[in-house]
Amino acid sequence: MIGRIRTYLIRYSRLQSGTVSYLTLVQEAELGLNLEISHEKSRLNEMLAEISLSEHEAGRPLLSCLVKVQGSKGQGDNFYKMCEKLGLGEWRSLKQNEDFLKELIRNCRAFWRDEANYEQFA
Repeated sequence: MIGRIRTYLIRYSRLQSGTVSYLTLVQEAELGLNLEISHEKSRLNEMLAEISLSEHEAGRPLLSCLVKVQGSKGQGDNFYKMCEKLGLGEWRSLKQNEDFLKELIRNCRAFWRDEANYEQFA
């Protein structure tokens, strides 16, 4: 399932603009999760964090920056806390910095739209 999520987010970063909701991700990547069930939503959050950790360790942008909670402006606290664990700054400061998330998304798109990066790492 992690491979499906990663592949979907790479494709999304190359072909779409904006961000994708949790619900759209679950439906379009055919994950079969029910987000009304708290442990299934938690599992999705864990998988997104796992993907971002592995991408960060490999020197690539955080794919989970593209996924947002429907109806919110951007990311939830867990995303920023994960960024803090990765050494990107104190989570509350990151959350208040409007440019932080925009820059992550911009870097993610630029990286995956580069044909050489896509061929080598996708």
